[in-house]
Amino acid sequence: MPLIVQKFGGSSVANAECIHRVAGIIAETYSEGNDIIVVVSAQGATTDELIAKAKEINPAHSKREYDMLVSAGEQISAALLAMALEKIGLPVISLLGWQAGFVTNSSYTAARIKKINKDRVAAEIDKHRIVIVAGFQGINKYDDITTLGRGGSDTSAVALAAALHADKCQIFTDVEGVYTTDPRKVTGAKKLEEITYDEMLELATLGAKILNNRSVEMAKKYNVKLEVLSSVKRASGTIVKEAIKMEKMLIRGVTNDTDIARISVLKLPDNPGIAFKLFSKLAANKINVDIILQSVGRDGTKDITFTVHNSHGEKAIASVLEAFPNLTKENVVIDTDVAKVSIVGAGMETHPGTASQMFEALFSQNINIQMISTSEIKISVLVEKKDADKAVSAIHDSFFPEEK
Repeated sequence: MPLIVQKFGGSSVANAECIHRVAGIIAETYSEGNDIIVVVSAQGATTDELIAKAKEINPAHSKREYDMLVSAGEQISAALLAMALEKIGLPVISLLGWQAGFVTNSSYTAARIKKINKDRVAAEIDKHRIVIVAGFQGINKYDDITTLGRGGSDTSAVALAAALHADKCQIFTDVEGVYTTDPRKVTGAKKLEEITYDEMLELATLGAKILNNRSVEMAKKYNVKLEVLSSVKRASGTIVKEAIKMEKMLIRGVTNDTDIARISVLKLPDNPGIAFKLFSKLAANKINVDIILQSVGRDGTKDITFTVHNSHGEKAIASVLEAFPNLTKENVVIDTDVAKVSIVGAGMETHPGTASQMFEALFSQNINIQMISTSEIKISVLVEKKDADKAVSAIHDSFFPEEK
């Protein structure tokens, strides 16, 4: 029998009505002769509520206890969904991450999957039970519960699909698929029938909320066929796959990320090895750097500006001062009032004029570009945060004009 992995996010299981709707989707898939593994996230804002409780009790809580706490949300969803399926007479069992065989490293709050002991899940599938798995979690060598980071249920679903060689992994969300931009903000957003792993990975990394970037990475590595579709409206979704036919559409999506901090390090010595010294220290402190700009050296000094995730801003400043003890805090300037706006498309490197079209769209709205970063399939610019949504709309209108 075909094996399908279905993942339902927090909004899809937010309340009793949603859970019964999801149970109906699973029942329909099961009645078509498929074996099913279901991965669920915590209901609605449950994880945020649990995090708030942790901060209320002890803002300096350990990461281990954080994982113990927030993993409870997925356990609740898994059990409730199993009860809904029991109610309509379907054979079902719910499992926590460790019961489903997820073994991780010990990086609490951001654990990596080391392996999946698939025997328990495979045995339940052999009995033609529907297996409901609490996503986002696993267990480490100390038998401690770990979590995979926000959005980790996507990764759980793809990992199970890869380990058990599923025929398809369906990611159900509150939209009908992957769009050229956020359809909740831009009325002209167009749903894509298909998109490549590389394009989807770039969009996920650059701020699109539709899929977790680690899940896309894993899907590409193990060639898992992904489909993104709606848990509310029954319609075909978007297939994420290795390669697609390139037609007229050059740009696949426009997105923005407002969780960005820009850090400028001023008056560094204009000597060889300075950039290495700076970025090796940031890397040693596990700070990911994105856009980088270095000024032309003058009077024996130079400036280096780079962007990091907003949550790493203060840690990045501390790392800079650690790398260059002679600098003062006045030499390290942070700006969190910025946003990164990006376009993604696998064919753009062979089409001249893509960047100028993007920049023209920004100019038409009098939006100033602070920094630019490019690769074979994306162009990103840094703008003021207040201009982020306006920038996305202008760029989207330029590349995806409304049909008359």
